[in-house]
Amino acid sequence: MQALPFLSAPLLARLVSTPLRCARLLPTRASSLLLRSTVVDLAILAGHLLLYPTGISQERPLPRPAPPPAAEPPEGFLDAEAPQPAPGAPTMLPTEGRAHPPVLLLHGFIDNRSVFLLLRRSLHRHGWRHVEALNYSPLTCDLRKAAELLGRHVEEVCARTGHRRVDLVGHSLGGLIARYYVQRLGGDTRVRTVVTLGTPHSGTRIAPLLSAHPLVRQMRPDSEVIAELARPAPNCRTQFVAFWSAEDQVMVPATTARISHPDLLAYDVHVAGVGHLALPVNGTVAAGIREALAAAETAEGAADAISVA
Repeated sequence: MQALPFLSAPLLARLVSTPLRCARLLPTRASSLLLRSTVVDLAILAGHLLLYPTGISQERPLPRPAPPPAAEPPEGFLDAEAPQPAPGAPTMLPTEGRAHPPVLLLHGFIDNRSVFLLLRRSLHRHGWRHVEALNYSPLTCDLRKAAELLGRHVEEVCARTGHRRVDLVGHSLGGLIARYYVQRLGGDTRVRTVVTLGTPHSGTRIAPLLSAHPLVRQMRPDSEVIAELARPAPNCRTQFVAFWSAEDQVMVPATTARISHPDLLAYDVHVAGVGHLALPVNGTVAAGIREALAAAETAEGAADAISVA
């Protein structure tokens, strides 16, 4: 397995030790692991159905931060004599560089923002102030339209929070929407990191009968959307981190949740024994997401220091 620079040694050991052990066990044990993850998924589904009504409405955004008070010019100074910023100098935005970038959460097919209850709590507890979830309409029939909506929301969040870039975390279809926005709609100028959880990056063959829905057809391996995402993406500035599990029964094959594209900076993280619905609520996955986002900030800070020097 490729070393993942953003994962600490203890967390990496937790992520990979189980799959390495399972590889040496009999198939009956693998079946047991699959059965256990399925039972957990069903329990999570039951709990999520209870929470689902709480996430139907669109989230109310946080208020725009108040601008700092303007400094009073010295007595006797005329307005024209007041110091002006140098031409081309970057504008210091209200929270840029003083807080984690905003994190936007994107749910999967026929789901809503309530699926991220535990992940949001985890991010808030560890210092992320700006965490929001975007509901796209259940009547949406085109992934591209959802990606356009995401683009408008990202611009609004940047204007409201004072950050130039954001991070995206997408579960299942949400991850595909995030990737389409970054690759095909120029979103790499606004998105620093995309984390995907059980996302069909090369298409999934699950439940052919569900292909009557246009969004499901767009997640099939032979769809136009999947073909668009396979096209060249030179100079893409966004980093991708894809969490996937062999026990994810919605991803067929399971490896479709990995990212394979020559132009993308992408890391694949294999999590053992975690089903599709459990990925957004799993504590180990949440810790991996936090480390990936924090590492991106460290790398970005180092790059800024080098450019200034």
